[in-house]
Amino acid sequence: MAMNDYLKKVLLSRVYDVCVETELETAENLSRRLDNTVLLKREDTQPVFSFKLRGAYNKMAQLTREQLDRGVIAASAGNHAQGVALSARHLGCRATIVMPETSPAIKVRAVERLGGKVVLSGESFSDCAAKTKQLIEETGAVFIPPFDDEDVIAGQGTIAMEILRQNPGPLDAVFVPIGGGGLAAGVGVYIKQLRPEVKVIGVEPVDSDDMRRSIAAGRPVEMREVGLFADGVAVKLVGEKTFEICRDCLDDIVLVDTDAICSAIKDIFEDTRVVAEPAGALSLAGLKAYAAAHDWHGKRLACIVSGANMNFDRLGYVTDRAAIGSSREALIAVDVPEKIGSFRTLIHCIGNRNITEVCTRFSDPERGHVLLGLSLSAPEEKQVIIEDLRGQGFGVTDMSDNELAKLHIRHLVGGNAPWLKNEKLYRFVFPEHPGALLNFMDAMHMNFNITLFQYRYHGADFGRVLVGIDVPDGKEKLFNEFLDRVSEMGYPYVDETENEAYRIFLGYHG
Repeated sequence: MAMNDYLKKVLLSRVYDVCVETELETAENLSRRLDNTVLLKREDTQPVFSFKLRGAYNKMAQLTREQLDRGVIAASAGNHAQGVALSARHLGCRATIVMPETSPAIKVRAVERLGGKVVLSGESFSDCAAKTKQLIEETGAVFIPPFDDEDVIAGQGTIAMEILRQNPGPLDAVFVPIGGGGLAAGVGVYIKQLRPEVKVIGVEPVDSDDMRRSIAAGRPVEMREVGLFADGVAVKLVGEKTFEICRDCLDDIVLVDTDAICSAIKDIFEDTRVVAEPAGALSLAGLKAYAAAHDWHGKRLACIVSGANMNFDRLGYVTDRAAIGSSREALIAVDVPEKIGSFRTLIHCIGNRNITEVCTRFSDPERGHVLLGLSLSAPEEKQVIIEDLRGQGFGVTDMSDNELAKLHIRHLVGGNAPWLKNEKLYRFVFPEHPGALLNFMDAMHMNFNITLFQYRYHGADFGRVLVGIDVPDGKEKLFNEFLDRVSEMGYPYVDETENEAYRIFLGYHG
């Protein structure tokens, strides 16, 4: 479809039968801090707390009565599911939503509360897709795609229509989160038709950058694994239609990590008192990163707060990571002499700075290791603290960007095991649901001794486990075969054996 045809479809979209025109709100505190005017497009205020309702309803509003009477079906564990369910209730038709068995109960209940029939199938979206295809063949229900559809794209494009109407004056850039690409395509195609001077910049997590990879390759590229923290954009393969539009209409794509997303969640809360979900704060994280990288000042920048369906149990994890993501906290490892008074000396060297965390345990008769969390008044203060401590004779290692330290070590510091000369350390990820940890343990059946195990529930759609395994000399081949088997069972892993945080706090000191 030609670009100007999309413009017409956006203008004729039926979204306002069920959607509201959301506010374009100035983030006063953040604007002052960044020295740019930051505008938040508040899609979290839609009836299902997400922009997804726009595209789902616009697609379904184009169906004939005969098609509606056959019912509609979608495969989704998130906001698209709720959008389809609410749209079906308004249009007077049945809606079946196929969701993974791993879906949190809060999301299942939300769909059922809106009148949707939930069918749980498998642990992955591949399982859901297979079940959806089977149900379509059995019932004749009409499939409502989550992003790769002209009417869905046009429905999401009404957000751009509102942004330009609500801000008729100068606008330098609009930042858009990218999952499958429906929102980015709709916003990009509309803005570039009417205001081509306005930059449209997509934002993806560093571990779910399928659109960036696809544009670089010149075709949609499927990722083998995607990060699960920003689950609303955890898509392994972008759409054909959305790829073509994003390739032609996006000015750039910026990548951000989990810490930056958590920091953006906090920023949105501080200005609006709303807790955005990770995907909902993704565009603001990108805005902050892009403005800093390009030294922007005095610009007028908009970003889309795309959703607020946050599980309450995830807030502790977000809080842990938000301070580091905004450079307001440092995580450092400090070597101290193992003698009376040295720990007190260390705390005195920190002075009146706010200590957020202290973890240590005896591990060596000569040297001790302390993991310190410290609040920062400014990002540059971290280096000042490190240099001060080194000047006092302490060995210091910056752990602020060490994923192992942030995820596990800070909750696990327990001393080294000097007799374990052949220990290997691995991080595993698996879909989180009741019984998931038991399933993981079944998959871990092996002829090796587990020497370390750390798991902490994050309230997310995924679980993380840190496992230490004793691999005797001569057993490496058998161990590698075990890792291959576990990976094929759906448990991706990261080898952390050479990680500095492991070496300092948990590893063998020979």
